[in-house]
Amino acid sequence: MTAVMEKPVASHERAEGGRPWAAVIALAGFETRRLLTMLPMLIAFVVYIGWTVWRTGKDWGGFPALQDADRATQSAPLLIGLTVLLCVNRAALRSRRHGTEPYFGTLVMPPWRRTVAHALSALAAALLTAVCVAAQFAREAFRPGAIGHGSVSELLVGPLTVLLAGLVGLLLAGLLRSALAAPLLVVFALFLFLFLWGTSDDGSRWLLPVVVESTNNTLPSDLLGRPAGWHALYLAGLALCVGLTAVLLAGGRKPLLLVGIAGALAMALVGGVIQTGGESPELVRARERASDTPEQLQSCVERDGSTYCAFPEWGPRVGDWDGVVDRVRSLAGGGAQDQKIVVRQRIAARDGLSSDSALTPLERPHEVTVGTQWGGNRVPEFSAAVAGVLVAGDEKASTSICDGRIVTVMWLALGWESDPVAALRRVRLDDSDTGSAIVLQPTDGLSMTEAQTEVLRELLARPRGEATARVKANWAELTEPKVTAARAARLLGVAAPEGDDKCA
Repeated sequence: MTAVMEKPVASHERAEGGRPWAAVIALAGFETRRLLTMLPMLIAFVVYIGWTVWRTGKDWGGFPALQDADRATQSAPLLIGLTVLLCVNRAALRSRRHGTEPYFGTLVMPPWRRTVAHALSALAAALLTAVCVAAQFAREAFRPGAIGHGSVSELLVGPLTVLLAGLVGLLLAGLLRSALAAPLLVVFALFLFLFLWGTSDDGSRWLLPVVVESTNNTLPSDLLGRPAGWHALYLAGLALCVGLTAVLLAGGRKPLLLVGIAGALAMALVGGVIQTGGESPELVRARERASDTPEQLQSCVERDGSTYCAFPEWGPRVGDWDGVVDRVRSLAGGGAQDQKIVVRQRIAARDGLSSDSALTPLERPHEVTVGTQWGGNRVPEFSAAVAGVLVAGDEKASTSICDGRIVTVMWLALGWESDPVAALRRVRLDDSDTGSAIVLQPTDGLSMTEAQTEVLRELLARPRGEATARVKANWAELTEPKVTAARAARLLGVAAPEGDDKCA
């Protein structure tokens, strides 16, 4: 009888035969479960989801523009990204921390495959973030008042940021075998974001994972000028480059990985260079045209004798604007009750989303400005603009009112509200309902004296039918230039004001 002696198979040879990737997938599943059930990750997702649910719908008063809603999904995943960075780094250093690194030499799975498993766990966290982002955007998109168009590229920024952060944590574990490296990197990243690039308006800001805007200006989708697609390509290439480098450092197949790293670096460079290239001349001209001559880009519809002109995406808003105009006119007297007006949507788009310039009042008779945002405080602001035009004749004249006519204007603007005093607070710059204040409008504001505020409060406290009858019966005198607050009080049958009646 003879014995056949076979040469022992080295561990790396055994790993290459059979089903090596099945083992990687199994380990990735284990690491994913462990990652997503770590206490910091659970806390981060609870905070992220709780904050998202609480904030959703409040930024736009229930009437979102989807080209803003997609960007609103980007900042909160930064919390998940930083947490994934720390947790993936900690998981990759687990064997060194527990002193079990020497025992891995006896396993059939080489180190680089274990690194791939950790990378897949970071990918799983990114996919879970993508589900949350999709749910957040869908909730806004299905609101009855939603308008505009979202961008898939903008929605990808949050998940890609999480993936990039997790892979950076993995690469850091391969470069520095220290548990302090990842926390220090997080502190440095927060410092860099907040103090160096957080307020930058030049092209370098696009090198950050998330690019925030300095204002909450809402523009038509085709005027945004954000290179969202190139930014997503930049983040994807950067994440792929970092992940492949981590696998290479762990001993992965060098030729294939070098080719992959070169391709990923090319993606990141192409996206990075193009996204920082600035705005095209065509975009600049389109913004100027929309700002200076919006009527060339708008379509107009007529309802109840009044005309409403809006940019294409805002067509569904016409019904809301018309409802406010009808309610304001129903409280007016004289010829103002049947006065036909033109509601013109206007924007300040010259500087894109960074623009914070105010709109100048229109001088054309019976033409009213409406902005691109709606809901919340924007409703009484538009109502005040309509009331001012009905009383003064045009926007320029209404913003110059400095007498008792402001009582009539504000009655028309707020008298139809279910809680007019609360609406008064919302429409005033200092959120007050006593004393003097500035009343906000889509263009320049109105000025209210202390005496005028007193008379208005007294009028709003009366039954609506009684107050409306008083206003209509004395419409001619109430809308006469230079009428005083005291005279308006007598005409309206309320107590004479005690406060100052001088405009600021």
